[in-house]
Amino acid sequence: MPVEITWWGHATATVRDSGVAVLTDPLFVRRLAHLRRRRGPVPPPAAARADIAVVSHLHADHLHLGSLARLAPGTRLLVPWGAGRAVPGLRRVAGVRGLRVTEVRPGDEVAVGAVRLRAVPAAHDGRRLPYGPRRVPALGYVVHGEATTYFAGDTGLFDGMAEAVGPCDVALLPVGGWGPYLGHGHLDARRAAQALARLGAVSAVPVHYGTYWPIGMDAVRPHEFHAPGDEFVRHAERLAPLASVHLLGHGESVRLEAAR
Repeated sequence: MPVEITWWGHATATVRDSGVAVLTDPLFVRRLAHLRRRRGPVPPPAAARADIAVVSHLHADHLHLGSLARLAPGTRLLVPWGAGRAVPGLRRVAGVRGLRVTEVRPGDEVAVGAVRLRAVPAAHDGRRLPYGPRRVPALGYVVHGEATTYFAGDTGLFDGMAEAVGPCDVALLPVGGWGPYLGHGHLDARRAAQALARLGAVSAVPVHYGTYWPIGMDAVRPHEFHAPGDEFVRHAERLAPLASVHLLGHGESVRLEAAR
């Protein structure tokens, strides 16, 4: 049975493997603070239906309470350790919606049906901004089913990345952001291709680009909004020539066979 990846925009995707739907970093809004969705419609209600959702870190474009409130009652939700203390609203949303929240650290594993999810480290400031009174780790997740799929969340390159993730068939890698400049702890298109080469994944799907952009900045370095996906393809051809890159539009899916 192949794994199916659907990209809804930004870091939000659905990974379907062995009959289990895993939803990553749900974000289902047209506007978030100073950001506006400039490409692709807001994901439909079906996008919020999953057996389990995972949150990589506490930034509002990854842990968005209004979007979590759209999950079906009883949905499992994995969040970084300490998220409940750092974001009190998370407990309120979970209580109202009946979400089953589990806080995880790197190395923790959770089973859902025939799928096993493993939290792995990420090189990113995972605090709830702008203040973040408590440090909470940023995470990636590895989905082990018929295939092995790595969702990187937000991360920079770090020593031991390949060892932490382990062998994987598919890598969902961030290749951009929501502004003309990327700070520390992010992958741009070139660094994402370097990560792909380190991981040795057979297939890659670029995410975290081309969706949200600051209001009023439409004319400021617009290529930074549009270009990261194509740039990732170009860099991957050079740095990871054996990998297949699948450039998805918003709401598009790809089915991939496990190679291991």
